[in-house]
Amino acid sequence: MHKPTLAVHSGTRRQPLGGLNTPVYADSAYPYLGHDQVRYPRYFNTPNQQAVVDKLAALEQAQDGVLFASGLAAISTTLQAHLNSGDQLVVAHGIYGGSDDMCRQHLPRLGIELTHAEPNAEALLAACRDNARIIYCETPCNPRLQVIDLEQLCRQARASQIMVVIDNTFATPMLQNPLALGADLVVHSATKYMGGHSDLCAGVVLGSKLLIAPIRELGLRTGGSMNAQTAALLERSLKTLAIRVERQCHNAMLIAQALSRHQQIESVDYPGLPDHPQHQLAQRQMSDFGGMLSFRVKPPLTAEQVERKFKLITSAVSLGGVESTCCQPILTSHARVPAEQSRQQGVDQHLLRLSVGIEAAQDLIDDLHQALDQQVQ
Repeated sequence: MHKPTLAVHSGTRRQPLGGLNTPVYADSAYPYLGHDQVRYPRYFNTPNQQAVVDKLAALEQAQDGVLFASGLAAISTTLQAHLNSGDQLVVAHGIYGGSDDMCRQHLPRLGIELTHAEPNAEALLAACRDNARIIYCETPCNPRLQVIDLEQLCRQARASQIMVVIDNTFATPMLQNPLALGADLVVHSATKYMGGHSDLCAGVVLGSKLLIAPIRELGLRTGGSMNAQTAALLERSLKTLAIRVERQCHNAMLIAQALSRHQQIESVDYPGLPDHPQHQLAQRQMSDFGGMLSFRVKPPLTAEQVERKFKLITSAVSLGGVESTCCQPILTSHARVPAEQSRQQGVDQHLLRLSVGIEAAQDLIDDLHQALDQQVQ
């Protein structure tokens, strides 16, 4: 079946009376059936948790997965489950700032060697030493929207017996399937596009049964599980993922084109634009270009000056909702990233990241123009 159909129908646990939706199983206590048949929320095996995992596994072409209470819980548990003291973790510049902060502040205390590299396959592979165990990156990257060649990265990493873990939050399973391109594991902050309405917090990791098993084992010991009500809300939201992402991609392209023509804009980062450095790679690797973009305003104009003038677009953290939001990465997602690294990535007081919603594109363009034009007068 096609992805929009899978998003609606896969994973559903039908009610005994024939209702169309998975019931909310709010139980924290279940009958004890033996040591290997214990059902408990912290064990990631309740009906609502499993319904979401089955739906996402179908969309990402995965065998199994684990649903967590946040994206960072999914990412940190995944890395810790597959890394040991003495292993090297190679991380791409351009991952979510919270993930980068966790890798910098926590993993070295476990004896894990951390190396950062530019977000391209050649640089990531060149950074690997004999003790390299995992390459971890996002594509498209956050917030500058670089695109990494996953087929090249995964093929060469596998030849060296190095695992590849991909954060697919920006692309969603609708636009890109890292596992099909050779990745070992894929993680998502389901808070974003999967939830899609800015009203829940969730994360998921998906892959083979073999690689998911140790993640589940560590997760049940560290306790990052999700409650039934949130899982049910996430399952409902996933049913409209296809149509939301389609509209967001459509709007983002129109907005990126409009911004690229504005006199107060220095540059626009969007893989759908022909002048994006990895435009052709994005065409080959993704089915569309996504709902995220970033843009730089020309000095002396600052991002803060533009942001204050928005009337429709909301200044807010997070992304992927039905409403359009904008933020300064230097103050939000990348506030904990070292200043020098941020400068090297072009993350400064002139950069804004825009999460495009499902509103009428022209209304969003008009809001951007009035915010920019007022600075010219």
